[in-house]
Amino acid sequence: MDRELLDQWCERGILAVVLAILVFGPLATGAVRGQDFAVLQGLTVLGIGLWVARFWINPSHRLQWPPACWAVLAFVVYAVVRYRQADVEYVTRLELIRVLVYAWVFFIVLNNLHRQETTRLLTWTLLGLGMAVSIYAIFQYLTDSNKVWWFVRPVQYSHRGSGTYICPDHLAGFLEMLLPVALANLLVSKTKALGRVFYAYIALVLFAGIGVAISRGGYLATGLALLVMAVWLLRYRDYRKPVLIGLVVMAVAAGGFIVHERHAQKRFANMFKNASVDNVRVRPDLWVPAAKMWLDHFWFGVGPAHFDVRFPAYRTAPLQSRPYWVHNDYLNALADWGATGGIIIAGFLTCVALGVVKTWKYVHRVSNDVSTRRSDRAAFVMGAAIGMLALLIHALVDFNLQIPANALLFVALAAGLSSHLRFATTRYWVTPGWPGRIAVTVVGIGAIVYLAPQTLRRWQESRWLTQAAAARTATAQYDALTLAHAVEPANVETVQKIGEIHRLVSWEGADNWRDQADIAMKWFALGMKLDPWETYSFVHYGMCLDWLGEHDRAKRYFDQAVKLDPQNYYLAMIHGWHYLQAEDYADARAELERSLKIKSWDNPLAVKYLAIVKQRLAAPTVPKAR
Repeated sequence: MDRELLDQWCERGILAVVLAILVFGPLATGAVRGQDFAVLQGLTVLGIGLWVARFWINPSHRLQWPPACWAVLAFVVYAVVRYRQADVEYVTRLELIRVLVYAWVFFIVLNNLHRQETTRLLTWTLLGLGMAVSIYAIFQYLTDSNKVWWFVRPVQYSHRGSGTYICPDHLAGFLEMLLPVALANLLVSKTKALGRVFYAYIALVLFAGIGVAISRGGYLATGLALLVMAVWLLRYRDYRKPVLIGLVVMAVAAGGFIVHERHAQKRFANMFKNASVDNVRVRPDLWVPAAKMWLDHFWFGVGPAHFDVRFPAYRTAPLQSRPYWVHNDYLNALADWGATGGIIIAGFLTCVALGVVKTWKYVHRVSNDVSTRRSDRAAFVMGAAIGMLALLIHALVDFNLQIPANALLFVALAAGLSSHLRFATTRYWVTPGWPGRIAVTVVGIGAIVYLAPQTLRRWQESRWLTQAAAARTATAQYDALTLAHAVEPANVETVQKIGEIHRLVSWEGADNWRDQADIAMKWFALGMKLDPWETYSFVHYGMCLDWLGEHDRAKRYFDQAVKLDPQNYYLAMIHGWHYLQAEDYADARAELERSLKIKSWDNPLAVKYLAIVKQRLAAPTVPKAR
């Protein structure tokens, strides 16, 4: 077999890998679960291997290295440095792996999928996938189904379509990137009449999919992005009539849907209602702490994926749930990565945007009378650019870039746009030569050596954690958790769950209750070491000490937990519970009342313990507070 044929097979293999990544992610509920992301990680490893092979099979294989590549490389280096400095190794490692996967996908798409036939196949595949996912979302909406595959969605997503995603907002984020691609191909590409009908149908289905998601951020992002697209096209005489007709049709359709759809009306009506899951005030309750977190760690942030880790110290009383992310990807990036990371990300986006401006005049040809010649290249550049813009707008109010499937589509569109710079200039083509090929090979093999074992490790841990979550008995849950811990000993949540099982066994009064309490405390002590910011390791350790009658020692751990998360109603309640065990009723009352002040509703344990404390304080034999 000659080298040219081998090179073709490698190129086709890379295309298959990229398509598998971009298709599997959305179908696997956005690839948010560990085992699903492990599949994407494994596919990326395969893609790296095929790309490295191309350098040696085809000596003339060249690199494209537009300015955006320097920003990607800089962020990877920065991520590695921040990983070495992080407080919580486990979550930082997972974030580093995500950065590496996204970076490699960017370089692979940029340097291997730049043929027009490849771009066309990629576009058709993504639009076909988007249409299928939209149809599924419409089915969910029409049948009022709350299932995604075999998963049951949280009740707050009822009466909305989410397609193959769990959260409808993430479906909207996915579709809003594809809708401009379909519209650009409808209006700008060289496709014949039948093809335009096909693109029009796809655009209609994608638009309907965004509609049934009933995502306010999705509506905003789609509307603004399409307005930008319209302004872009209205400069050209040939597009004015179809663009204006299209805008009117979509505006009427969107307005009619919102006016006649009661669930959409309800979401908008509840935007500012307290105690409603549709209340948008929860976002400022996240944005303010995130901004303060960033300003306290201005240049380097609190650490990759550390917003959730460090949030308790910045919590405000209205927000008592675990946030995970900021609901604003820009603030999330600044809190995690600091101004340094933000500057690199801004540099990347700026390079891509300037590349679009430079490329457009070469791929979109205009004659003297301002009429245009249609171009598939121009269709891709416009559609991908507006699709990225839509997600960047949506990122102001949501966290779509934390969803791997959406982030990877965004990266692939950015890589495709950067690749089209070759039509504007040849200056970004690099012939690596022997030194370059060796360097790429060393880096590629290094990535494979690191990512491949991590892929297997992530898959195995996620499999055991999934079994633990589905276990019907404590014994089965414990066995699965210990196996997960054996695979990944740095996961503090697994450590806490194992310790909690021992604590509950001890509290049930088994013959070896003291030994079980000691074992539980060893697990909780490990949790404190793995994540010194996590409050519940301290709380559960203190509860074990109270159970053993060591109230003075327990107090130090409860105090530390409250110090780490001072505005947590549950911690204030459990702090009051500790004082109740220690018969310090005055302090117990103060903490229980503070818990009810933070959260006056749905706080039954604070009400129960406060009643006991008041009863004890009223009794004449109550000992004085220490």
